[in-house]
Amino acid sequence: MKMETLATEAFAGQVVSDVSATLSGVMTNIGHKLGLYRAMAGAGALSSTALASKCDLAERYVREWLNNQVAGGYLVYDKDTGTYTLPDAYIPVLADPESPFFLVPALEVASSLWLDEDRITDVFRTGEGIAWSDHHHGLFCGSESLFRPGYKTFLVSNWISAMEGVAEKLTAGAKVADVGCGHGASTIVMAKAFPASTFVGFDNHAASIKTAQDRAVDADATMNTRFELMDAKSYPAEGFDLICFMDCLHDMGDPVGAARHAAKALKPGGSLMLVEPAAGNAVEENINPVSRLYYAASTAVCTPCSLSQEVGLALGAQAGERRLSEVLAEAGFAQIRRVAETPFNIVLEAKLG
Repeated sequence: MKMETLATEAFAGQVVSDVSATLSGVMTNIGHKLGLYRAMAGAGALSSTALASKCDLAERYVREWLNNQVAGGYLVYDKDTGTYTLPDAYIPVLADPESPFFLVPALEVASSLWLDEDRITDVFRTGEGIAWSDHHHGLFCGSESLFRPGYKTFLVSNWISAMEGVAEKLTAGAKVADVGCGHGASTIVMAKAFPASTFVGFDNHAASIKTAQDRAVDADATMNTRFELMDAKSYPAEGFDLICFMDCLHDMGDPVGAARHAAKALKPGGSLMLVEPAAGNAVEENINPVSRLYYAASTAVCTPCSLSQEVGLALGAQAGERRLSEVLAEAGFAQIRRVAETPFNIVLEAKLG
């Protein structure tokens, strides 16, 4: 057999795996929404009948779903007993919404992009942008659910604690701006951890601000938080001790202008925290599954979001530390350093002098 034929067959196998994963992603999302993973978590081996009864679902559908999950390696099947098990090690990824490894919401994001496919296809032809607000609402909810567990796990204990003197300021009582706050997940995490400080979330998406206000009520965090409809270059320069950009600077049309406005809004000695998707500084450093995911999101959401705004710098979700540092330096920040990282994020601290 010719080498070209072998290569074609191997690549066809890769594409079959990708198509299988795409179709099975729907099954994973259904399993989450119907509570199937939660029902299996810690329950040991279950038959399809037992699981269907536990979730009050039709057994024949549950059985087919279970077999899909086994074929994909998400569940373990025992042929002798005809039972299915969710391994304990998989629970944080599939069944625990508070785990930083909980990845099911990424499928909600993917679903929203399928629904926006025609619009995304059009901007390839026109070169125009797509405003964040013009996407399907599943993008907003999926993004919040995907990012929130990481913020709860890492934001205070790892990221803020690694910054110079910031945790001490927040403990004593400081003023913080969370720019591009979305549904307010990061704002509320900080507000709950530092009750002596005040937190203001700014976002230019009215529906997200309303959701953030509701989330603050639900979390009993209204005493030291407020949320305002404002873009990244228009909020009052009130003298903040800390200004945060959580997974959003690369989405902005004018990230240099946004960082420059933050520089003006900081108190002397104040700090900027920039949380961005994990990435190397060049394409060849980003050939991995996480970057593949981020490049796809960047093509469909982040780049068009930036191009829908003034300037339209279009950093993309894989800008990398070097390019992000150049943006901050151009905005006037003299001290820039990486203070933390996870498999999904890099965290930079910036100060004016």
